[in-house]
Amino acid sequence: MALMIIAPGTRVTSWVKHLERLEPGIDIRVWPDTGARDEIDFALSWQHPPGEFKKYRYLKCIASLGAGVDHLLADPDLPAGVPLTRVVEHSMAQSMSEYVILAVLNHCRQFDDYRTDQSQKKWQPRIPLLAADMRIGIMGLGQLGTDAAGKLIALGFAVSGWRKTPQTIDGVDCFAGTEALNDFLSQTRILICMLPLTPQTKGILNRDTFAKLPAGAYVINVARGAHLLEDDLLAALDTDQLSGACLDVFETEPLPSDHPFWSHPKITVTPHISSITFSRAVAPQIIENYRRSQTGQPLLNVVDPQRGY
Repeated sequence: MALMIIAPGTRVTSWVKHLERLEPGIDIRVWPDTGARDEIDFALSWQHPPGEFKKYRYLKCIASLGAGVDHLLADPDLPAGVPLTRVVEHSMAQSMSEYVILAVLNHCRQFDDYRTDQSQKKWQPRIPLLAADMRIGIMGLGQLGTDAAGKLIALGFAVSGWRKTPQTIDGVDCFAGTEALNDFLSQTRILICMLPLTPQTKGILNRDTFAKLPAGAYVINVARGAHLLEDDLLAALDTDQLSGACLDVFETEPLPSDHPFWSHPKITVTPHISSITFSRAVAPQIIENYRRSQTGQPLLNVVDPQRGY
């Protein structure tokens, strides 16, 4: 049988190399050159064309190339009963934490203002925002959120976390459920969204959420663009309810050239690079699940479609 990589617009040469290194002789097909569809029983996917998977009758697993699976669950014709898996890997958590720390420190040390000063040849020292005064609130305490929380605590920040169900994490003030959201937001000076995208979390970064933050709070979104209501963010920035935002994900990607975020002085834009999937690091778990699928063993990192993660 064969493994298919279906990732339109993504260079997959390194994936093929590392998968073949771990499993010599594996039959890898790169979409759309799939050959006989009935020979394909394992799919490695990122942003597949909707409805494509229903063409493959013998799929035993559909594996996301990333930590998120919303791109899979958005397909109304996803084959029922085929297990979905996602990537869980330390290098992705490390990459995400590096980005989050950079965004937090960039804000606290006011580097955006210094870059503006430099362009104007202006010498203007500023008093930094102290870590002890800047409680960070992380929405989403999965592998990525938990890793970032620990590293931020090590830098001296007080960290709160909010998620759907209760959880205990050393050093983190944990909140759970909608009834605790207001208390979580009321003390958060830097809000970081790291939630999975589900029907319940879509649009959660909205005017009501922003209004419950302390005036002048800062927002970082590294989850999904659909978590954010863009007009609500612009309104909160215009009224100074928010002092700024760092955004790595957007409703439409690439971000359109005429989008107001590009030129907004209080918004930092990056092109969905906060957590990178490194093929060399992730290939072993893909091959492990491929082998398990061939022998009928339980798969690793299986997603619950009802929860969305």
